[in-house]
Amino acid sequence: MTSDTAVELMRTAILLTLLLGAPVMVVSIAVGLLISMIQAVTQIQEQTLSFVPKIVVMLLVALLTLPWAITQMVEYSTTLIRNIPATF
Repeated sequence: MTSDTAVELMRTAILLTLLLGAPVMVVSIAVGLLISMIQAVTQIQEQTLSFVPKIVVMLLVALLTLPWAITQMVEYSTTLIRNIPATF
């Protein structure tokens, strides 16, 4: 295995990780921003108020994107395993 192959394997693994985590993170940021705006308008400065809605929405998004994420991971793993003889 050359260093170029190792770098390419790490690059694709990191990109896949970012791709799989992006939906949950984007929704979490959006819900956090929305709750912060509501707190600013109503002047309610309770710190724990934002945790429950964010956790619920993140769980729902994770459950909705789970089939897609599993498909992506299986495709990546299958490709990786099939290319083992070519890398060594």
